[in-house]
Amino acid sequence: MEHVEPPLPPPARLPWDFHPALTEERLRLCTRMLANARRDALALASYEMGDDPWSVGCRAFAFGRNRLQRAAASGDYPWLEVLDDSAHFVFVIGGNGNGVPVRFYRGAADEPTERTLKRQEMEVQQLSLALGETAAEGLAFRLAIETDGTGRVERVVFLALRGDDKVECFWPVPLELPAEAAAGVAAQLRLIADDGYAGPEEAAKRSTLLPPALPRRKSASALQRPQTTLL
Repeated sequence: MEHVEPPLPPPARLPWDFHPALTEERLRLCTRMLANARRDALALASYEMGDDPWSVGCRAFAFGRNRLQRAAASGDYPWLEVLDDSAHFVFVIGGNGNGVPVRFYRGAADEPTERTLKRQEMEVQQLSLALGETAAEGLAFRLAIETDGTGRVERVVFLALRGDDKVECFWPVPLELPAEAAAGVAAQLRLIADDGYAGPEEAAKRSTLLPPALPRRKSASALQRPQTTLL
């Protein structure tokens, strides 16, 4: 009986295989913004005042959302737009109304949760415009931010997920973090030219203490009011 070789698995797809707007340069920029946002959240955490992984995670999400919003509003990145600025934050890579919607989450890239897989209505509509209804059926693009035990970013993976169990793209995005960040020093990567924000350490250095409050002056009526004495 003739031996038949098993069929080769299909080649892995890369982000730009789904849509030309998903270039490596753009994904690396968005990924570094999210990585910097989490580093800032960790640098500003005050555990003695009650911060914990949950509160730091909430702040990291808000910081990441804010960075992407600022970049989109700056006009320096015409390919970057915000589709939904709510807690279900969705941003778009690609301009002219035909961009690809992407969301981000913190967690394992190989274990997306039901919440991660859930698609927003605006996201579904935008993806259908970008790819066509057939290609967009059940598809979702995500950036999975994986962290270590201290909450620091270890890697970010671009995912193309279809349905509940099919992974069509699993691409770790190069981060290229600076040496001082890898050593545990909170350092700010300047990603937005007109940002004007140098990171939490520099902001703390520039902050000034308010002068002590002056004593309150008594009103004229209080000064003229006769004093009573107790016998």
